[in-house]
Amino acid sequence: MNRTIRLHPIGIIETPYTETTKMPIQGCFENKVIGCCRLFSKYEKGLNGLDEFSHAILIYQFHKSTEEAVESEPFLENKVHGIFSIRSPNRPNRIGMSIVKIKEIKENRLYFTEVDMLDGTPLLDIKPLIKHFDNRENVISGWLDKQFEGGNIPENTILK
Repeated sequence: MNRTIRLHPIGIIETPYTETTKMPIQGCFENKVIGCCRLFSKYEKGLNGLDEFSHAILIYQFHKSTEEAVESEPFLENKVHGIFSIRSPNRPNRIGMSIVKIKEIKENRLYFTEVDMLDGTPLLDIKPLIKHFDNRENVISGWLDKQFEGGNIPENTILK
């Protein structure tokens, strides 16, 4: 199947991270940094009601990624895994997602913490995080479970 899918950004994600250095590998490891989704004006009304939620899922393009891999070494392990079992930006379609904590919404701007994306990232979509839908029991996180055994937080959760 050779079908082209076209996606158009709905806005731009603004963060203090201009490079991956000192950026967390996942936003849950850094909750003090503030980012902002600046939606294009035609999508501003799409934010109505989102301020009633505590968290949102941001879907975006890894715009700085220039590689495509089927296998790669993740940040938390020195072992190669299939690309679909890790969250590397070097994916076939270079689509990323992050769960962020909503701080406030003003006009066309969504301010959030738990930032783990680069400044200037094209925003493709926003979805509310819904505890009734998005939480699962008895989740197994594959090779990552051993990294977090006993409540341990790995040391290398911030990129150097």
